[in-house]
Order: sequence, then C-alpha cells, then structure tokens
Amino acid sequence: MSKINKFDLLVALYIFCIVVSELMGGKTFYLFNIGDFKLNASVAIFLLPIVFTVNDIIVEVKGKERARSLIRTSLVVITLLILFSILATALPSSARFAGTESAYNTIFKISIRFSLASLISFALAEFFDVYVFSKMRERLGKKAFWFRNNLSNFLAQFADTFVFMTLAFYALNKPFGENFAFIIGLALPYWLLKCSMSVAGTPLAYLGVGWLKRDEERIES
Repeated sequence: MSKINKFDLLVALYIFCIVVSELMGGKTFYLFNIGDFKLNASVAIFLLPIVFTVNDIIVEVKGKERARSLIRTSLVVITLLILFSILATALPSSARFAGTESAYNTIFKISIRFSLASLISFALAEFFDVYVFSKMRERLGKKAFWFRNNLSNFLAQFADTFVFMTLAFYALNKPFGENFAFIIGLALPYWLLKCSMSVAGTPLAYLGVGWLKRDEERIES
C-alpha cells in the first residue's frame, strides 16, 4: 500500500468533519435532564471538537498561516456544498426517482438561514481559535499545550455556539428578553458539553502533534 502523507490525512479528516457536520448535523438526540431542562445535542457534537483540535495541531506544527489557509478552504467547501444542495434539490427528478424525491429533499434541502448562520459562526470561531492559540503560543512557547489547546477551544466554541444560535433562532417578532432567555437556555448547556468533549480529547491532541511532528522531522532530515 502506498504511503499516505500525514498532513494530507489530517486535512482530509478536517474536511470530513466539516462536510458531515453540514449534511448530518440537523439530527439531534436526547442526552439528559438538568432540572426541568431537557438537554439535546446535534450529532455534530462528536465532530466539532475534532475540527478545533486539528486547528491547534496545525498551528503548533505548521504555523498559523497554514491553519488560516485550511479554514479558508473549508469555507469554500461549505459554500459549494450549499450551492450544490440548492441545485440538486431544485432539479426535477426522473420518473424512477419520483417516489423518493420527497425524502431526498427533506434530508438534503438546506435552510438558507441556518446555512448562513453556520457559515458565519464557523468562520468567526475558526479564525478566532487560530488567533487565540497562536497568541498564547507566542507568550508561552511550546509549554502547556493542554492549556493553550483547551482555552482556545473553549473561547472559539463559545463564539461558534452563541453566534450560530443567535443567527439561527432569534425571532424578530418576539421581545429581546424572551429571545435572550431562549438562546441562553439552548446554547449554554450545548457549549459546556462541547467544552467537556474538548477536555476529553486533549490526549488525542498531544498524540496528533507528536504524530505530525515525526513526519515533519523525517522530511526535513
């Protein structure tokens, strides 16, 4: 079997998480109750911490400009996915496909508002994650990777969660107080859950940095 470049594999994992989050993230599942509040989560909860961790791995090994380039590429991928989804669901189906067209459209037809909310929140959070992580790396050097990784993830996921929830669910026909309570109740538990998953994934981040660095050192030698 031909050798796979480690960085290419890491980029492929990153793009996989982005595409699957967009296509399948609409499904939510029950987690548990906090008092009277029922906490549900999108299936994308398993993928988003990986996206932010890959960012930090690339900044640590390749530098912040390489990470920013990957983010820009992923934004192009999301935009193309949205555009193609609109095209695919708008085209009339053949007679053979007519019986399943409704199910196909239900799965793949993307709400413009939700898609734009996702695009905006993702761009903001990803660039913010790279900025925070690189700034801490300038101050701390290579020390305390676990701290730099988690703090940048916490802040970036906070931005991602609250910007997305606000853009996607803010109702212009309802008062600010009602909107605020609804969005906080929805976003805060979801953000805390993503933070806990980021902490749980810290050992994987260390493994990822060491794994990619070994390949870089081999190439340089």
